[in-house]
Amino acid sequence: MILIVSKYLTPNGFRGITLFPFVVIRNHFDADNPVLINHEKIHLRQQLELLILPFFILYTLDYLIQLLRFKDKNKAYRNVFFEREAYSNERNRGYLKTRSFWAWRKYFIGNSH
Repeated sequence: MILIVSKYLTPNGFRGITLFPFVVIRNHFDADNPVLINHEKIHLRQQLELLILPFFILYTLDYLIQLLRFKDKNKAYRNVFFEREAYSNERNRGYLKTRSFWAWRKYFIGNSH
């Protein structure tokens, strides 16, 4: 993981974004936030498993589907299956050690929040 601090590379309204192998965070103090860093590391694993480009295609497609469903950008974002896995496990520091390959699939099939 290569950590970059930049308010210019992080979209407004977000504290971080992951573009393998980079994690870009908005503020330097978030570098010490274990929950945020673990959330972004989960995205790194998801991207690596899907060889990066398919991750972004699936992410965008699911976001658009959720946007049509909820008609709300924040709800759509929170219901993207990749985000659901990351938010559900971001507080579990050992998650990536025990996480199964393509674990995001259970969030793809599971219920939306």
